[in-house]
Amino acid sequence: MKIEHFEDIEAWQLARELTRTVYRLTKMSGFAHDYGLKRQIQEAAGSAMHNIAEGFDAETNAEFIRFLRYAKRSCTEVQSELYVALDEDIYP
Repeated sequence: MKIEHFEDIEAWQLARELTRTVYRLTKMSGFAHDYGLKRQIQEAAGSAMHNIAEGFDAETNAEFIRFLRYAKRSCTEVQSELYVALDEDIYP
């Protein structure tokens, strides 16, 4: 299958699902008390998705790979922030 649009990239689809899940979780009451964490985790999740999309339009494969690495780091940031939420009893 030829990828013609960034929406065709499986990693982007997974990042989109991650972002939807994060937004769903951060609507829970516990996150209302920690606006900073809520904002940070939402931005990190969105960043994963956006970096894949932005990298798709890169001029070279090396540049695209660089954006994919940024996306991966954003996913790791989401994971770390979920640990903060867990440790603070924000995340059920």
